[in-house]
Amino acid sequence: MNTEFKILIPARFSSERLPGKPLRDVAGKPLIQRVYECAKASSATSVTVATDDEGIYRAVVEFGGSACMTSEQHSNGTERLAEASDELGIADEAVILNLQGDEPLVPTALIDQVAQSLVDHPDAVISTACCPLESIRDHQDPNVVKVVRDRVGQAQYFSRAPIPWFREAQENMPGAGRWSVARRHLGIYAYRAGYLRRFCSLTPSPMEEAEKLEQLRALWYGDKITVCDAVETPGPGVDTLSDLADVIHIFELRED
Repeated sequence: MNTEFKILIPARFSSERLPGKPLRDVAGKPLIQRVYECAKASSATSVTVATDDEGIYRAVVEFGGSACMTSEQHSNGTERLAEASDELGIADEAVILNLQGDEPLVPTALIDQVAQSLVDHPDAVISTACCPLESIRDHQDPNVVKVVRDRVGQAQYFSRAPIPWFREAQENMPGAGRWSVARRHLGIYAYRAGYLRRFCSLTPSPMEEAEKLEQLRALWYGDKITVCDAVETPGPGVDTLSDLADVIHIFELRED
């Protein structure tokens, strides 16, 4: 690929469902190391973990990674990355890719694709990705974030609700037409450092606060988000102990 970009990985120790998640063992390595190695396999020019915890910081340094300390007061990972970009002296025009610290199975091709997509769409301030919904159950599941796009692939709305709502009974619709209008949103983002800083200075929007989806802030202020069809779908992330067991199993199979 032709695009130069940097990866920042937000990682905090506190987690309601799985405390200390970044340091949990995944087949012999801490989760944060698995994510870091995933990032390093991409075309990124640098990878840095942004954390609020000294234990995570030390773990990253011990396995040879790069990390920076950030405030414990941030309410989300985006704010953490904005502080990290300042601390690291990243220029406003530089492309930053936000790779979540609990996603060790994101394909490197997808990482590169999202970064390249931002450069390929200069009218957009954020790039992200999506994939098809697998079932009507996914369409109706509030834990599955949906996105609808316009004809050129820019986001019109993201929601936990089943958007669009089909006026006609869905069971009477043919085949994939039941849910093919929407896509499943994948939580990977690229933006320029200058926009990241601006984004964090904006007041959260009513839609964002209702849905608990930060990307709605950009749409509220009239900014454009380009959403590409993922070249490869990520494996599972880690939110619960059950997720952790699934991810451990995948890595054990890979390394047998």
